[in-house]
Amino acid sequence: MELEGECPKVMHPGKQSRASQNPADCYSFCLIPMSENKAVSSDPIPPSSESAKAKRNVLAIDVGGTHVKLLATGQKEVRKIPSGSTLTAREMASRVKEAVKDWHYDAVSIGYPGPVVQGRPIKEPFNLAAGWVKFDYRKAFARPVKIINDAAMQALGSYRKGRMLFLGLGTGLGSAMIVDGVLQPMELAHLPYKKGHTYEDYLGKRGLERTGKKKWQKNVFYVVAQLRQAVQADDVVLGGGNAKKLDHLPPGARLGSNNNAFIGGFRMWQDETVHHGIVRTAVSK
Repeated sequence: MELEGECPKVMHPGKQSRASQNPADCYSFCLIPMSENKAVSSDPIPPSSESAKAKRNVLAIDVGGTHVKLLATGQKEVRKIPSGSTLTAREMASRVKEAVKDWHYDAVSIGYPGPVVQGRPIKEPFNLAAGWVKFDYRKAFARPVKIINDAAMQALGSYRKGRMLFLGLGTGLGSAMIVDGVLQPMELAHLPYKKGHTYEDYLGKRGLERTGKKKWQKNVFYVVAQLRQAVQADDVVLGGGNAKKLDHLPPGARLGSNNNAFIGGFRMWQDETVHHGIVRTAVSK
């Protein structure tokens, strides 16, 4: 699956599309050749199987606290549906199918805003309604479905090489680590940080609104430095919608793109081990 070429546009179903306003998003999404970061399993894949996977059309669903974003193989426009505290899994599936009824896809990748084990959500999302853990996604979409933590899906699409720490600064706080091509989702958001509050309380949307941009940015810099040292990361990627609100980036960090979640979603179907929550990608030279 090649993602090179024209930058995708963002549109709401039924409305005119608008080109992305962020040049960094355009670069990250359009200019990363999938052939150079191709996901592979630890065992060689027979050519016939690899060829079949290459032809699979994948619908990537990035579930966020404000919007659910959608993109399918071969499409150039990212579509959105509203999210929020009243959104259930059943309603999400219904709205998604309506929004992409003119797209052809035969597999689905879902970036889920919560912990995922063995390809299943194990905890209801913090910023959405209940009903996600026991929902039958395969039945709802009538297609094979793979689910992974949303930050892990964006991390997979952002990875280049070495030891990469990904932090998603959005409605909440997403986190994931990739070490020499092996992806491990993390759940740092609700760990205690300071004054009886969690990392998400300070770095998520609520923290930004409560403390103001200047203090929020100071906390981001401090946490990035601490976590980078703790996990010995040689690359830190800051994604999520609020990452672009930083006046400048912490030392050694680079700005990710939410659109990298779609790259990650497409890569999920290039390696069967992603079903179990661990993804191995080709290590860049």
